[in-house]
Formats: sequence, structure tokens, C-alpha cells
Amino acid sequence: QVQLVESGGGLVQAGGSLRLSCAASGRTFSSYVMGWFRQAPGKEREFVAEIRWSGGAPFYSPSVKGRFTISRDNAKNTVYLQMNNLKPEDGAVYYCAASSPFAGGKYDYWGQGTQVTVSS
Repeated sequence: QVQLVESGGGLVQAGGSLRLSCAASGRTFSSYVMGWFRQAPGKEREFVAEIRWSGGAPFYSPSVKGRFTISRDNAKNTVYLQMNNLKPEDGAVYYCAASSPFAGGKYDYWGQGTQVTVSS
């Protein structure tokens, strides 16, 4: 059973930084793609960033590129999202997700989410 547990959310002022963590367990994730998504109130969930456990260049939404960095620690089975220069519009519930090799490119496992609030 795959489990994804996010942490690190909170309240921060605009221009500040937060680092989100996603602890993954239950499988060997070497063939997985790990991603971060977010959903603000009244809006649809949107893609933020993704990275492969096996390596390769990460991929970012244009709205966060240059400000957010996704990374992984294979030894800890943990994926991070470093968020710098936060803006009020970055406020949302952030979800960690995993895409298995069998999912056809879709994300088939999700965490419970962590709230990020950015004050102006």
C-alpha cells in the first residue's frame, strides 16, 4: 500500500519561503514519477512540478518555474518542494502524488495535502 505524507505547510508572508516534504512508503519507487499539485479554494487542482526517482531533469509549471525547486532524497524516500519568493496566489492546499509505471502517465497515488497560506 503506497502512502504519501506531506508536511511543511504553513503561513508565510509574500516573498518568503517554505519547504514541503513528501515521505513515500509502501513500494520501491525507483520507476515512479513524483509530482506536486495544488488546489486553491474555488479552483481546479493544478500541476506544479514533477521529478523522476530515477533521475533526469524536473519539470515545472510556468507559474512556478524559477521560484520553486523539486528534489528527492532516494535514501529517505522523500520528495521536497522548495518554494521561494512566494506570492499570495501560491496559497493553496499542496498535494504530493505518485505515478506508477502502470498508470499510463496518470498520477494514481495521492497524499492528504498540506495547507500553504501566503499573506500579502
